[in-house]
Amino acid sequence: MEGETPRKTSFTYELTNDQQEILLGLMMTGNFRRREVPYALCSIEGDHFNATLYEKERHGRRKLCVQGSKAEDFVLFQLEPCVLGGASLGYERELSPELFSAHAGSDESGKGDYFGPLVVCCAYTDERLSEEMVKLGVKDCKQMTDAAVLTAGAALRHLLGPTGHAVVKLGPAAYNRLYAKMRNINRILAWAHGTAIEELLERRPDCSRVVVDQFAPTETTIRRALKTRGRAATVEQRHRAESDIAVAAASVIAREIFIRDIRRMGEELFGAPTGDAEQDAARRVPMGSSDPRVRALAEEMVRKNGPTWLMNHCKAHFQTTDKVLGACGRSRADLPPEGQVTSAVANGSFSKRKSMTTTNQETQNP
Repeated sequence: MEGETPRKTSFTYELTNDQQEILLGLMMTGNFRRREVPYALCSIEGDHFNATLYEKERHGRRKLCVQGSKAEDFVLFQLEPCVLGGASLGYERELSPELFSAHAGSDESGKGDYFGPLVVCCAYTDERLSEEMVKLGVKDCKQMTDAAVLTAGAALRHLLGPTGHAVVKLGPAAYNRLYAKMRNINRILAWAHGTAIEELLERRPDCSRVVVDQFAPTETTIRRALKTRGRAATVEQRHRAESDIAVAAASVIAREIFIRDIRRMGEELFGAPTGDAEQDAARRVPMGSSDPRVRALAEEMVRKNGPTWLMNHCKAHFQTTDKVLGACGRSRADLPPEGQVTSAVANGSFSKRKSMTTTNQETQNP
C-alpha cells in the first residue's frame, strides 16, 4: 500500500557462542531445507528466505546473514525471540535513543587493502539526519555491495553537505611517507581520525560527542592524536561501532571514496570502462591483500614500470611487497628509503577489550 514502509529483505548479525548453539538447534529441528554454501557452518532455506551462519570467527562471534522477501518474518518471529533474546527490529529508537541523537562517528576504509589510499571519514548526525540515513539504507559498509556503497555514499555526502562530514585521504605516496615516519599503522589511523574529528568539530561546534570504531588496543592511542576541539569533546571508542548510525555513515562515505579511487586506478592502468560488465570487472584493480590477483597485478606492473611503481600505488610496508619484489628478482633495496620500512606487526591486530568511553577534557596533551 502507498505510504507503507518497505519491508527489509536483508539482515546481518554477529552471534555469540551461546546464540550460535541455539540457532544451530533451530536450524536442525525446524521445518527448513539445508543448503550447501561455501565457507558456511550451516545454511538453511525457508519460506521465501534463507539464513547462513558462516564459519569464520572474529572475537568469538560468527556472522549470520538472513535474506529474502520474508526474511523479516523469520527475524521477528523466530530469530529475535529464540536466539537473540529480545525484540529489536523496528524498536531501534526506543532501545537505543542515543544512536539518533546529535553526535558524530568516525571510521576508515582501505587499511587492509594493498592498492589504493587510506580514507578516514567523520560524519555528523542528529534526529532528522538519522531518519534520512535509515531511508537511504545506511549500515556498516561491509554489509553492502560496492554498487550500494557508491550510491549511498554519494547520497550521504549530498545530505550532509560540507559542514556535515570531514574526510582525510592518504594516497599511497603520502601514506608510505607517513608510515616511514610513524612505523605503526595504529598511529597513522589515530592521526587520521584525530584530524577528521577536528575538522568536523570545527564545522559543527555544537557537536560534543564522537563515536569511533576502536582500532588500537588502548584508548590512549587516539587520545594522544586528538587536537583542541577533539580533547574538549567526549570520544567513545567501541568494537563493532558501525552499529551506530553516524559511524555507519562514515564507513559508507570512506568506502565510497576508496572504491572510486581504486576504479580510477583501474582506468589509469587498463583504460576507460567498455560497458561490458564482465570485461570491466576483470579490468578492475583487485581489492584486499590476500587475493592472488593483487600480487599478480603488482608483479606485472613492477616488471613493466620498475619497483618504484609500488610507491605510488600500494602500501609498501605490507609483506606482499617482499613477495612481489622477490618474484621479480628485486628487493626492498631497489625502493626509496620510505619503501624499505616493513610492518612490525600484523595490521590492526590486538586483543579484544571492552568498549571504552573517554571524556577528553580530563586528558593531557602528550
